[in-house]
Amino acid sequence: MRRPSRATLYGADPIDDDLHQFETSWLLSPALLACLRGLISLYIFTTIIVIWVWYGTHNERVEIGQSFSYFTWLTYWGLGFYFLISAIHTALYARTGRSVLFNRLPRAFRVLHAIFYASVTTFPFLVTIVFWGILYSGPFYSVIFPRWSNISQHGLNSFYALLEILLPTTAPHPLIALPVLILILLLYLCVAYITYHTEGFYAYSFLDTEHGKKSGTVAGYCFGILAAILVIFFISWGLVWGRGGFMFGNADEGCGNEMQGVVV
Repeated sequence: MRRPSRATLYGADPIDDDLHQFETSWLLSPALLACLRGLISLYIFTTIIVIWVWYGTHNERVEIGQSFSYFTWLTYWGLGFYFLISAIHTALYARTGRSVLFNRLPRAFRVLHAIFYASVTTFPFLVTIVFWGILYSGPFYSVIFPRWSNISQHGLNSFYALLEILLPTTAPHPLIALPVLILILLLYLCVAYITYHTEGFYAYSFLDTEHGKKSGTVAGYCFGILAAILVIFFISWGLVWGRGGFMFGNADEGCGNEMQGVVV
């Protein structure tokens, strides 16, 4: 029996290339999917610029540099670039009927895109849960700007992730992507403590061992987040799998929709 290649293990099996899973939707034409992804990317980057302008005009310029120490901001940047890259892939497919960039680039880029997809359909939910469940304390924001910025970064982020779970024709995440996501979280933990030792602040209060929190409590939070990402990953996996099964009866109609807007 032929051993599966690394590309197959990471969700980039060559036999699936003709399915164009990352560029098509069972519901939307490629052109509409490209527009939707492009609009989401535009909104995300506009949000980042507006927040930075606010910081710069309200004597909070230091917040701009410090933002790169927060997992929320890093995942938000990741969402923006994912939707930008996906919009380009989808627009090119809508124009040519081919996976233009994927076909020209080494297969490793398909692997990276599959892992990227797994991250943007899991991490945003973790950000939303941690923020509203651990960090946030009421009352709800009475000032429009912080209300909008927090809803955009800690609420709409999960909505965007849910759209990417439900709309494309992607296959369930490769299970081997899960250790990669855990590694990313561990690397971020290093970033958080490097930030403390170089900048003098904790990005998240539950990581603070200097002001009354015992190391065991901090470890408990870390293992809780690890458990959360495991649960989120498999729920996301299950939703993608269920979407594929539920929409299987619409496969023929979906294929017809995919070809609408394709100019060969």
